[in-house]
Amino acid sequence: MKQGLSLRVSQHLALTPQLQQSIRLLQLSTLELSQEVEQMLDENPFLEMSEDAAVREEFGLEHTDTPVSPDNQAFESAASSTTGSADGPGASSQNDSEANAEISQEPKLEESWDGDGTVESAPDDSEWGGDAPARKNNLDDSDSEASDLTGNHQSLQDYLHRQSLSLRLSEEDRAALHFLIESLNDDGYLEDSLASLATGLAGDDLEQVEELEQCFAMALKLLHHMEPAGVGARNLAECLGLQLLDCKDCEETRAAMAMCKQPMELLAKRDVRRLSLLCGFSEAVIKGAIGVIGRLDPKPGRRFVNVERNLVVPDVIVVKSGRGFKVSLNSDVMPRLRVHDIYANALKQHKGQGGQALQQRLQEARWFIKNIQQRFDTILRVSSAIVERQKNFFTHGELAMRPLVLREIADELGLHESTISRVTTAKYMSTPFGTFELKYFFGSALGTETGGNASSTAVRALIKQFVASENAKKPLSDHQISEMLKEQGIECARRTVAKYREALRIAPTTLRKAL
Repeated sequence: MKQGLSLRVSQHLALTPQLQQSIRLLQLSTLELSQEVEQMLDENPFLEMSEDAAVREEFGLEHTDTPVSPDNQAFESAASSTTGSADGPGASSQNDSEANAEISQEPKLEESWDGDGTVESAPDDSEWGGDAPARKNNLDDSDSEASDLTGNHQSLQDYLHRQSLSLRLSEEDRAALHFLIESLNDDGYLEDSLASLATGLAGDDLEQVEELEQCFAMALKLLHHMEPAGVGARNLAECLGLQLLDCKDCEETRAAMAMCKQPMELLAKRDVRRLSLLCGFSEAVIKGAIGVIGRLDPKPGRRFVNVERNLVVPDVIVVKSGRGFKVSLNSDVMPRLRVHDIYANALKQHKGQGGQALQQRLQEARWFIKNIQQRFDTILRVSSAIVERQKNFFTHGELAMRPLVLREIADELGLHESTISRVTTAKYMSTPFGTFELKYFFGSALGTETGGNASSTAVRALIKQFVASENAKKPLSDHQISEMLKEQGIECARRTVAKYREALRIAPTTLRKAL
């Protein structure tokens, strides 16, 4: 094999550490960003929290506040050239340069980071003929915050322990009851058997295991008489049966208790005829018993689950302003960081041994502040473009949603689709109709008889409306819903209707039928 030398020229895009940090911060949720900021504050001595936000002009960043008139003007939004790339600062490509050149030609208004950047967008009501009924915004002016509402949380175990204090028990019985309470899951069920719990404590000592089982059996009877009703059950049938003990004694209640002793599959399928034969009650009584069971709580412990972990804090707030809408960032989720002036000046005046490492930490702090500011710039730009495209939704609701894909927003803002995907993931917008993830406003298109397109979100809203207004005794089938959509001019196959119905968690026709 003969050896030789050859010259080859190639181009590649390298991800600098600053670019990698910008990408990572952009795709973080609000909670993850808060954790990242806390970690950075602990690691970097040049970073500190401040009541005032960092000055944006230090990094050459400017903010644009562009109102959009109601006559379908093109939405314009300016940002720095660093946000024009798909992933933030540090990337260099011809497409990004062209996109940044187009953005830089747009008019810019200087505004400090202290003010909440806002973009006003007015709806186009020409095709709807009127305003939608007023809906109360989910954001009010009350002083109570979400964190205050969850501050007085009481767990299921705490609630049961407080009830056990009123019982006169021996030390052994109290310890057994305490152990069972701590063994409950979030739904209020006792998943482990008494034998397994006793074996886990006593090990191979069979005599002690038997004694513990007896103590646990006595404690379980006490637990079954505590509130909420049904707590401590081993399965769904037992949970429903414990709750039926507190119901009024009548024929329907007795039939419901008899049904709980049968396989739960029959109750789930609402097989009235077979349940009537197995339980010995008439079909009319069985139907009434099913209604009684439907009012019971299958998961009595769920009400005590801490709701703080399900708390959604919006990144963007949209409020009605005149005939349009005002889009602004939520200032509560924006970390206010700045470079520690004393440390930075000391490093500048005393450059000695080890100064290069400290200079690198200072540069990391500045880049971190810049990337966070850039993250919120991009979120605001994308949110404003979404509001402009879906302005009829903010006036008339989800029935007015239009088809929208990531590419449309990416082409409009001069960004890459991957950037739009990162921005719309785990980011939420507060609207007059509730709080939604930014991805909610994107939907595929379905053809119409007029040649236009209808959003899949609007079609799902129509399906939900049809099911809500159907005859309970004769619920609509998927084929009937498909025909009703065709009457509205929307081409939607039966399989598509079934897929949307399942996504909306709407039961099939057989289970929706009123009894």
